[in-house]
Amino acid sequence: MTDSRDHFPITLGVEEELFLVDPQSRDLLADPDGGIFETCGNACGPHKVVREFFRCQIETNTRACSSVAEVRTALRDTRRIVIDAAARYGAAVMGSSTHPFALWQTQKVSPSERYQRFLANFQDNVRHFVVGGMHVHAGFGDPDTRILVMTALRRYLPLLHALSTSSPFSGGRETGFKSYRLSLVGALPRTGMPNPLYSRADYDRMMAAYRRMDFIRDGSELWWDIRPSHAFPTIELRICDVCTRIEDGVAIVALYACLIRWLMRQAHMGKLPAEPFTELIEEDRWLAQRYGVFAALGRQSCEGGRMECLPILEELQGQLAQDARALACEAELGHALAMAREGTCADRQLDLYRQRRQEGDSHQEALRQVVDLLLTRTREQVVEDTL
Repeated sequence: MTDSRDHFPITLGVEEELFLVDPQSRDLLADPDGGIFETCGNACGPHKVVREFFRCQIETNTRACSSVAEVRTALRDTRRIVIDAAARYGAAVMGSSTHPFALWQTQKVSPSERYQRFLANFQDNVRHFVVGGMHVHAGFGDPDTRILVMTALRRYLPLLHALSTSSPFSGGRETGFKSYRLSLVGALPRTGMPNPLYSRADYDRMMAAYRRMDFIRDGSELWWDIRPSHAFPTIELRICDVCTRIEDGVAIVALYACLIRWLMRQAHMGKLPAEPFTELIEEDRWLAQRYGVFAALGRQSCEGGRMECLPILEELQGQLAQDARALACEAELGHALAMAREGTCADRQLDLYRQRRQEGDSHQEALRQVVDLLLTRTREQVVEDTL
């Protein structure tokens, strides 16, 4: 990523599923003005902005980037495009994986054949699906290497997810989870942690069986936590919540890229670590969903036991130092440590809600304050860049 001599180049791109909010009520806009999407389409340049399953959502797709620094710039660009377009039509933009109090019953599905088919097939499971995610695409290696590295990445997915958690509320309730989004996602088939695959041929055989049985049309209907992209020669990280602050999202991109580069080097030397049981990774996944960065995750090495996210990240920072230097993202990788120390967007939402309740706000007033925090944090770095 940093020079032509790097034998392990990586390209990166990020999708963000954002919410459109009424600035007065702070509720989701069930049917926002279509001019928002048209304006974004005219202004997006090398990026892409599209509709999502619900009309209250808008999805941004950055251009392919050759460095983590470029990802930061691209995310600022895409957020600015959406924020400016929404403001023109009286809407605000919120980056989090659930809205604190919006009700699924009031949301309207976008009028595309694909989404109407999903609604007909999945019924209430998808009607409850008022969630957004951050998906990170990484392009690297050949098809077999991408599958090998995807499988080796599974053990790190709970940690990556813990750093992203931003969905502690749903339908006006404090759910008890730092990421309730994964509970809602899990109601659909073909979600969660994939089983290990060791070659592109393994994946292709599985896909052929899915299509032969008419379960899916193509790979875009596999909604695993990590998957080979259907449209691009990339591995798509899908487990993460939307990060309200751009810098938090960029730190996760940096960690993902460094892990990929380290695993590519191990694969090149024939030293990829042995795969842990999928069931143990799933246990970590649940802990990350429940407790975020304050989870004590299982150690997949021979030592066993459990360790909190901060010391795990401290160990990884040393292990990935060479890769962070090669990718010129040492500062961004270091920011992940600050996130583990200070908490994520989910923790900030919960802290503010509890503070406002202690200071006398009603439940609904406190939740409105949480929405205001999310709206501010979604736009603050974008606005700072324009001043």
